[in-house]
Amino acid sequence: MSQPLESVHVRAPGKINVFLEVGQLGDDGYHDVASAYQAVSAYEDLWATPSDEITIAVSGSVDVSGVPRDDRNLAVRAARMLATEIGYRGGVHLDIVKGVPVAGGMGGGSADAAAALVACDALWGAQLSHAELQALAARLGADVPFSLLGGTAVGTGRGDELSPALARGRFDWVIVTNDHGLSTPACYRALDEYRERHAVDIGPPARTPSVDPDVLHALRAGDAGMLAAAARNDLQVAALHLRPDLLPVLEEGERNGALTGIVSGSGPTLAFLAKDAESAIELQIVLSASGHVAHHVHGPVPGARLVD
Repeated sequence: MSQPLESVHVRAPGKINVFLEVGQLGDDGYHDVASAYQAVSAYEDLWATPSDEITIAVSGSVDVSGVPRDDRNLAVRAARMLATEIGYRGGVHLDIVKGVPVAGGMGGGSADAAAALVACDALWGAQLSHAELQALAARLGADVPFSLLGGTAVGTGRGDELSPALARGRFDWVIVTNDHGLSTPACYRALDEYRERHAVDIGPPARTPSVDPDVLHALRAGDAGMLAAAARNDLQVAALHLRPDLLPVLEEGERNGALTGIVSGSGPTLAFLAKDAESAIELQIVLSASGHVAHHVHGPVPGARLVD
């Protein structure tokens, strides 16, 4: 171990699933998925300082009232896991300032966990390799490894088996947040029920889920129009069933210049892909004027990183 530091600041991004294919419900109660993730410029900031115990404080520009401050918090679990892994007997105080919507399908909690791993590794002088941190991240949740990696990647299995994907240029998004989160398990249950009701007409893919090659081609080409045509989220039908109020917002965004609008992950955050930065700003203004909480973000951006 190296000499421990006195304070560490880490910034980790939220993500948008530009493509999500969900397989059948397995015997273990989980679904295999295939996802194309893009890390975007909505950030979680975490400061770690030495303490006798592992404690946490949470604030931010989004509603944080539903964020747990105990061992249910992924960042706390990440710190405890790392301490156990390296045999560290002290504690840490984690101060999180959230900029990613809570329970919004953008991986804010996973970003906190990734930030905690990077911060505690530096604070405690552990000097774990990226591969070692990734292995710990995978034990915390499907989205945590991508929060460490950042950029653009394909996730398979539970979503945590990652392969970096080439993405040229910049993609501009407008995200519309919502005060009332959606439970990811509830969304998956609703998808299973929907598929069972419509089994004659529609069902989960019989094969192992995979990302549409058109999505990967669009990312490589840096072509927003091509990506808009190929973007898909299997959970969207479930999210809209649970939250039918989201559909008019999707339609409003597409009427006002979005190339496409999708539910991000399990929702309820909506992600609108714009032609370019100027178009995104115009769409953000229109949606904000309609009373929605809209933010302009772009991707891809790096994963969890130390901030000087």
